[in-house]
Amino acid sequence: MTPPARVKAAIDILDTVIAGARGNGPPADRIIADWARGNRYAGSKDRRAIRELVYAAIRACGEVPVSGRAAMLALTKQQPELREMFDGSQYGPAEIEPGEPVANLDTAPRWLREEMMGSGLDREEQDALSARAPLDLRVNTLKARRDTLSLPETAEPTAAPHGLRLDTGLRVEDWDAWRSGAVEVQDTGSQIACLAAGASAGMTVVDLCAGAGGKTLALAAMMGNEGRILAADTSRARLQKLPERAERAGVTIAETVLLNPGHEMDALTQVEGDADIVFVDAPCSGTGTWRRNPEARWRVTPASLKEQAALQSRLLDLAARLVKPGGRLVYVVCSLLDVEGAEQGEAFLSRNPGFSADTPDLPLGRRRGTGMRLTPLHDATDGFFIARYISPC
Repeated sequence: MTPPARVKAAIDILDTVIAGARGNGPPADRIIADWARGNRYAGSKDRRAIRELVYAAIRACGEVPVSGRAAMLALTKQQPELREMFDGSQYGPAEIEPGEPVANLDTAPRWLREEMMGSGLDREEQDALSARAPLDLRVNTLKARRDTLSLPETAEPTAAPHGLRLDTGLRVEDWDAWRSGAVEVQDTGSQIACLAAGASAGMTVVDLCAGAGGKTLALAAMMGNEGRILAADTSRARLQKLPERAERAGVTIAETVLLNPGHEMDALTQVEGDADIVFVDAPCSGTGTWRRNPEARWRVTPASLKEQAALQSRLLDLAARLVKPGGRLVYVVCSLLDVEGAEQGEAFLSRNPGFSADTPDLPLGRRRGTGMRLTPLHDATDGFFIARYISPC
């Protein structure tokens, strides 16, 4: 493909991504993969270049653009050489017309910027969310040690006790260390969130919003594969990924529990008031993950943020019913907004006066409300709010 043809392909993909963001359609990575399958003539270098253009344009635009072309024209402000690609050639984009729509360069929609500012995030903190994230790994201590593990690429240790950091873009899934279960892809911030649980051998742990089980596997390693973990979620598709991952990691103590939304307790009565730890990695706006998923900025609305906050409150109260006397409730969101973090913690304590805050001592982060907050700028991790609460004895 010619360089102009790559730009035109990126514009077409962006049109679909924008439509998906407006209509709750598929995410950008799936749209790009679908495009690649439907356009076999594009070689690996073409696909890589087009993907880079798509994500660079997404990162450049705070608001949802009016079109993929408007997004790509905004990107030309950061990469002026792209203007030459608008040459009107057979497979390239049409020439640039005076006055045609150009998206605004920004980190987020204005209302969301104001929300972040009110949550103590200055412009520098916000702008850091547009950077690209590194590739972080967690060494699986059930199978390997960080100080003796051999990898095809040079990795630097992170602040997480078993964390390693590499350049982004590497295909770790092709490595023997990944196939054998010696390493898992997991952001350092996510690893540190698991540290807050303080899980140890013999405990009963509930991972209440387990998803595909990344934190379940980390908790199982902390427990030395001794005890019991219930990996619970309302998504059957996500939970079904855990057994294969657990087998590769050598984890044998994890059980999957499919929850019925709104009736979660029906499937959790077996551990009501009996869990040493309930880990709540709650659904959220994902503002802390924009470095990896920049398109998420286009999907957050005031209404969706309000809905997520209500769900988080309900999940916290549900978790409180599962913790045994003196047990721990760990609340985690990959959000930088106080409405999902510090304010949620304060509201939980007001609704459950018997519980007490026990701010975890973590290797990264700064105090925020009753918990700790990690940010890409300050901690070089995804953004997280992490809090721990102790059930009354």
